[in-house]
Amino acid sequence: MSTIVTKDGTEIFYKDWGPKDAQPIVFHHGWPLSADDWDAQMTFFLQNGYRVVAHDRRGHGRSQQVSDGHDMDHYAADAFAVVEHLDLRNAVHIGHSTGGGEVARYVARHGQPAGRVAKAVLVSAVPPLMLKTEANPEGLPLEVFDGFRKATAENRAQFFLDVPAGPFYGFNREGATVYPGVVNNWWRQGMMGSAKAHYDGIKAFSETDQTEDLKAIIVPTLVLHGDDDQIVPIADSALKAVKLLKNGTLKVYKGYPHGMLTTHAEVINPDLLAFIKG
Repeated sequence: MSTIVTKDGTEIFYKDWGPKDAQPIVFHHGWPLSADDWDAQMTFFLQNGYRVVAHDRRGHGRSQQVSDGHDMDHYAADAFAVVEHLDLRNAVHIGHSTGGGEVARYVARHGQPAGRVAKAVLVSAVPPLMLKTEANPEGLPLEVFDGFRKATAENRAQFFLDVPAGPFYGFNREGATVYPGVVNNWWRQGMMGSAKAHYDGIKAFSETDQTEDLKAIIVPTLVLHGDDDQIVPIADSALKAVKLLKNGTLKVYKGYPHGMLTTHAEVINPDLLAFIKG
């Protein structure tokens, strides 16, 4: 397996496919998944001549199941360690859900200062802040995330079936076509990872205020979101994020779920390609 070791000694798994002289696209996965969640996108862009790279976040997938560092700062630093190791330049960074938060912090803290990022894409992403606070009344109550923590700690295996079988892909909507293989693949990816990383990651994706990250991003940034996202409600994420970005563009997909990169890859992939080429 291809791995690198970060400055704090954590082993990170990554995939690196395609021509080494082609423009790189770096994919950042959501909670509690792995780089495998990008199969449809990595295959598509590989066929379109790009170099595609994706890593498993620390504690997730095939990366080391360390006890600590499950926060946005470490997530972004780990991504930068992969980028530096592969010497990726002029890269497009695409993040889904928690991975969107990782992209926002990576671009603001590492990618832009190092001159290594060309564009960014936030798909169904968590920024600027998911948690309901006095300053963010549209957010979700802490009790919602406490419920996630309880389910993860007490019966992670069942929780990791219930989420994809229900709200993640919109399979709980009337008339939805349910794909058991998609549910099973979500479960497979989740159960590969560490319960500790998944438990701590809930705080990372729900309580990290990324307002300043978004304000700091100057590269062209595409924000994609489904208006039927039951995991990261659009009103408290994409609609706010695009207003904070200096060079942001928003595209909303009517009726699409949180996991639209899988359920509607045939629509999303060409839109991503058009943005990257544009």
